Amino acid sequence: MLNLLQKMMGKEAPRSSDVARKRLKLALVCDSLEVSDEVLHNLREDLLDVISTYFEIDRKGFTLDIDKTEDYSALVMNTPILSALRR
Repeated sequence: MLNLLQKMMGKEAPRSSDVARKRLKLALVCDSLEVSDEVLHNLREDLLDVISTYFEIDRKGFTLDIDKTEDYSALVMNTPILSALRR
């Protein structure tokens, strides 16, 4: 049912080959930057904890990637914000 709604709204679920390709690309970039899976996992958890103190977020929708070009590497984070927390 969710897949049908996503298709109707123009948001199709990613194909498994696309997901695998993205994971491989991230693994290769992490290897070239000498960032271990453990470090990347810990960074992801730390970022989720910090952001969660200010916003209610969709943890399942959170993504953390490293993009690398010839000139630079960038840490790219995307998280769906559900609402701001009132203090």
